[in-house]
Amino acid sequence: MSTERSISFSWPAVLGYGFRPFFLLAGIHAALVIPVWILLLQGDGSITLPSAPLAWHAHQMLFGFVMAAVAGFLLTAVPSWTSRRGYAGAPLLGLALLWIAGRLVTTFPSGLPALMVALVDLAFVPLLAMTILPAMIRSGNRRNFVFIGLLAALFAANLHFHIAGAAQIEPLLLGINVILLMVALVGGRVLPAFTSSGLKQRGIDIRIPRHPPLDIAALLATLAVVVVDIFYSGTIFAGVAAAVAAALLALRLLRWQGHRTLRDPIIWVLHVAYAWLPVGLALKAAWLFGVPIADTSWLHALTAGAFSTMILGVMSRAALGHTGRKLVAPGLIVIAYYLIGIAAVIRVFGPMLLAEVWGFWMIASGSLWSLAFILFVVVYAPILCSSRIDGRSG
Repeated sequence: MSTERSISFSWPAVLGYGFRPFFLLAGIHAALVIPVWILLLQGDGSITLPSAPLAWHAHQMLFGFVMAAVAGFLLTAVPSWTSRRGYAGAPLLGLALLWIAGRLVTTFPSGLPALMVALVDLAFVPLLAMTILPAMIRSGNRRNFVFIGLLAALFAANLHFHIAGAAQIEPLLLGINVILLMVALVGGRVLPAFTSSGLKQRGIDIRIPRHPPLDIAALLATLAVVVVDIFYSGTIFAGVAAAVAAALLALRLLRWQGHRTLRDPIIWVLHVAYAWLPVGLALKAAWLFGVPIADTSWLHALTAGAFSTMILGVMSRAALGHTGRKLVAPGLIVIAYYLIGIAAVIRVFGPMLLAEVWGFWMIASGSLWSLAFILFVVVYAPILCSSRIDGRSG
């Protein structure tokens, strides 16, 4: 007499929701890639890359680190926007493996034809878009279709990079501008809400009223930066567009009462991140108007400042909230917030103050930046790889 046994299979907790694998991958990638970049700056000849070091660095930061964080955000936000179950299991594993494959083929010389390398690296963004699009269509969630357009623009930037031979960083400007627009858009949605709810928990009941004319003007001005850079990059027109966007984004930020959040690191870090947007655009305008500053100052104000700080802030907050924990930043993560802020300041303003020790500024800022994400991985890997503490799924 035989007895049939049913074997049930359950995916590990790290594949239980969209943010889990991709926030972890973003943190690990950030912790590893910048130290490699520092070694390359020191002339370490033992490291061989399939592309020029500067192009590799820029591409890995944008389509490795930033893209992993974007994927984690969208795969977590879309179920909330559309009232569908979260992405989990096999589809999530497939996306994560494809992202990893893209990092491997663009980092390690494999002998693969350039076309094959490009196809592997390019596949991730369209597959991510196809994963989230059906739920958005079924729910009629038209307001957030803009993110599909932003993913399409990111794909176009990566495609241009590979067509150019994966040796130039100019094609990546479109991708950087798309992330700029995404941070301006998402930050404008979450900062007022997070600030109000955080202050309310401390007994400060305030309401941050919306100001649609200013919000729309700021986003349109940021979009203008993207469009002008496509057709008139490096011109006075691009400088004007950057200056206008900087002013409007700064005005928008001032309305959100960030000064009241100084006792809440998990909130003020988001205000600091958003503040880097007008700073970066103002530096860009100044450079284009002829002010004698390094042409990479504005770029790193946006990337090392705004993008990286926003990613660290959002990942550390979302991972707590979506695993049933209190929205209080752990002590090591508060240190990470300070580290990434100091790293950005050193990277942007250090060479302006003392250009003769440029190498020191690079090593100092890169080391602090990586340490911030090492702390993130140390604190959040156990959280991202274990079940929710409230017993719920996800």
